[in-house]
Amino acid sequence: MEELDFINTHLGGHDITIKGVRKILSQRPPQKILTIAEIGCGGGDNLAAIERYLNKNSIPVQFIGIDIKKECIDYAREKFPRSPVRWIVSDYKDVHWESGKPDIIFSSLFCHHFRENELIWMLKWMKNESDLGFFINDLHRHFLAFHSIRLLTQAFSRSRLVKNDAPLSVRRGFIRDDWQQMLRSAGIGNYEIEWKWAFRWLLTVLK
Repeated sequence: MEELDFINTHLGGHDITIKGVRKILSQRPPQKILTIAEIGCGGGDNLAAIERYLNKNSIPVQFIGIDIKKECIDYAREKFPRSPVRWIVSDYKDVHWESGKPDIIFSSLFCHHFRENELIWMLKWMKNESDLGFFINDLHRHFLAFHSIRLLTQAFSRSRLVKNDAPLSVRRGFIRDDWQQMLRSAGIGNYEIEWKWAFRWLLTVLK
């Protein structure tokens, strides 16, 4: 999780996540304290990056971090003890909101773990369960991205898991046509897909 935070920080992952938040807020600013939920939150580094950005801009926020792995939530609680986050160990599909729907739901490096039919269901769920909209930050399947991350992790990573999973994740990533097909199947038309460095997609859907 520490290495994933490093990768997100230095290869632009956190910047893309913040752009997703900014894009939704520029169209539909909240009328109350902003609530942002991340599904598959891992060690919580994305939420921490968003919190730093929103604090600089004096935007009050509360977070919900959801992950099915208790080890991830335990790590996040320890790493970010002062952040305004409700941490939940659960499959995202089983979560019940205590105080209404979140304004924004997002995922980062999460979708490539699922099959197409599961992703279509997820897209519908994210749209139905968010108040303002949702966004997805995930990998672009590309031969250059695959070989680059394979070489970089072999050279610099100390984690056996990262060395194995990073190139595999790129192979399971998406091209633009994949997203367009799944969005059509989910009945979602009001979306924007942007390519971002380094080999990421930012998919934004406004309610």
